[in-house]
Amino acid sequence: MKLYAPWERAFKKISTPFEHFLHAQTTTGMVLMLMTVVALILANTPLAESYAHFFHTKIDFNVGTWELSHSVHHWINDGLMAIFFFIIGLEIKREVLVGELSNIKVAILPILSAIGGMIFPALIYLAITHGTAGEAGWGIPMATDIAFAISALVLLGKRVPVALVTFLVALAIVDDLGAVLVIALFYTEQIQMLPLALAGVSFLILVSFNRFGIHMILPYFIVGLFMWFFMLESGVHATIAGVIAALAIPSTPKRAPQSFRADAKVLLDKYNSYPIDEKDGMNERQKAILLKLEANIRDIGTPSARLEQALHLPVALIIIPLFALANAGIAIDFSSLGETVVTPVSMGIIIGLVLGKVLGIFGVAWLAIKLKIASLPKESTMNQIFGVAFLGGIGFTMSIFVADLAFINTPELIFQAKVGILTASLFAGLFGYFWLRFVAKSK
Repeated sequence: MKLYAPWERAFKKISTPFEHFLHAQTTTGMVLMLMTVVALILANTPLAESYAHFFHTKIDFNVGTWELSHSVHHWINDGLMAIFFFIIGLEIKREVLVGELSNIKVAILPILSAIGGMIFPALIYLAITHGTAGEAGWGIPMATDIAFAISALVLLGKRVPVALVTFLVALAIVDDLGAVLVIALFYTEQIQMLPLALAGVSFLILVSFNRFGIHMILPYFIVGLFMWFFMLESGVHATIAGVIAALAIPSTPKRAPQSFRADAKVLLDKYNSYPIDEKDGMNERQKAILLKLEANIRDIGTPSARLEQALHLPVALIIIPLFALANAGIAIDFSSLGETVVTPVSMGIIIGLVLGKVLGIFGVAWLAIKLKIASLPKESTMNQIFGVAFLGGIGFTMSIFVADLAFINTPELIFQAKVGILTASLFAGLFGYFWLRFVAKSK
C-alpha cells in the first residue's frame, strides 16, 4: 500500500464551497473563543492599562491638508470589519443565488425562523428596558454569531444531520442580513448627503463594471475603497459599504463551463503526450499547458466565489480575532457583577438572546410546520430545532458590534451590554450543545 505525505493527502482531497465555508466558520469560532479569553485576561490583570492604551492609540493618514485620524479600536471596527461585512455580503449573495435560500420551499423555514429570532428578542429587550437609557440597544439581542453557532454544531459531527447544519447556516445568513439592515436604518448618525451621494455613484460604477463583464478584482477593490471612505464620511456606518460592494461583484463565469471539459481534455492529452523527465520533472511545454489550464479554470470560476474563498481564512484568523481582542476585554469587578447582570440592559440582552431566540426560532418553526407552510429539514426532529434555537442565542460578534453603535457615548451601558452578551452567549452555546449531544436524537 502506497504511503502519502500529509500534503499529498491534502492535494487529493476535494472539498465543496459549502465545506470550505463550514471549515472557515469553525476556524473562526475556535480562534474567536481563544481571543475572547485573552482579551478578558488582559483587561483584568496589571496589563489592563497598556491594553486600553494600545487600542486608543491614534493612527493618522495625511494627504496635503486632508487628514483621516482614528484610534486603533476605530480602525478595526470601521475599517477591518468592513471586510468582514463584505464576506457577509458575498455569503448572502451566494445563498440567494445557488444556496439554501435559492429554493423557496427549502428556504421558507429558516427565513421565517430567522425573522422570529430577530423580532422576539427585540420585543423582550424593549419590554425590559422601556423608559430607561438602555432602550436604544434593542438591536443587540437580535443577532446570531454565525461562527460560534456553526462551530458548536459542526463539533457534534454525525450526531446531527447535514440538513440541520444547512438550516442553521441559512438562518444565520438571513439573521446577518437583518442585522445589516438594522445597522443601516437605525444606528446611523447624522447623514451628510454629499458623501452619501458619492458613495452611491461609486456603487453605480461597481455595477457598471459588472454589467460590462469586468472580472478583474483590482478595479472593484479601488472603487470599493473610495465607496468605503465616502460611506465613512456620510455618517452611515462604513461597514455597510462592504455589504453593498459584495452585491456588485460578478457571480457569473467569464466563459461557459460547458466548453471547459473538452478544452481541459485537449490540454491534458497534450500534457500526457510529453515524456516526464525523471531528473528535471516537467518540460517547458508542459509548464505552458498547465498555465493555460489554470487560466481556463480561472475563467469558469466567478470573482465572488474566488474572493469568498480567498478572504475566509484571513477574516477568520486576523480580522475577527482582532475585533474580539479590541472589544471583548471588559474589566470585571466580581463584587458588583451580580448588580451588573440584573441591570435592565444586561437582563434585556440575556433574556432576549436566550428566551427570545428560542421563542422566535423554535416557536415560529413549530408553528410553520404545524400549519404546513414549511417542513422539517431532512432526518431532523423538533427536538433538534429546539437545540439549534439555543445556538441562535450566541450573539457575540454582531451583538458587540451593535452595542458599540447603540451606546457609542455611554461606556457604562456598553459594559452592561457586553456582560449580558458574554453571559447569554456562554449559556446559550453550552445549553444548545449539550442538548443536541445528549437529549435530541436524529431520525
